[in-house]
Amino acid sequence: MFRISHFDHIGLRVRHLERSARWYEQVLGLTRVQPEEWQPFPIFLVAGGTGLALFPPHTDDPESLPSGDWLIVDHFAFRVDAENFELAQRHLNELGIEFQIQDHHYFHSLYFRDPDGHKVELTTAVKALEGL
Repeated sequence: MFRISHFDHIGLRVRHLERSARWYEQVLGLTRVQPEEWQPFPIFLVAGGTGLALFPPHTDDPESLPSGDWLIVDHFAFRVDAENFELAQRHLNELGIEFQIQDHHYFHSLYFRDPDGHKVELTTAVKALEGL
């Protein structure tokens, strides 16, 4: 079995990336981390080793997104070290759970779905990134 280090981030689908990013910076004091390799999104906002990853909607009509009590969560992520990233792959294979791996330049991420279809991410740092 693999070990999770800590909760890493939640990915949110928002109507307007810049408006939302400014709100989280101004209201909650989160710090923007957006390296060139991640342009134009996600916009990553951090505090205390965890954060939010903001993504545009999966629609040409951002106003059609739910609002108020309805939050569009794209995914949630847990941090693992390199050894546990490998162990997690073996563990998921043993359980017959399909997953995809993505290279995010500074991080490698493994994505899979829970029984209700929520996207779960396990992420490991592969290169230092200031601010994270």
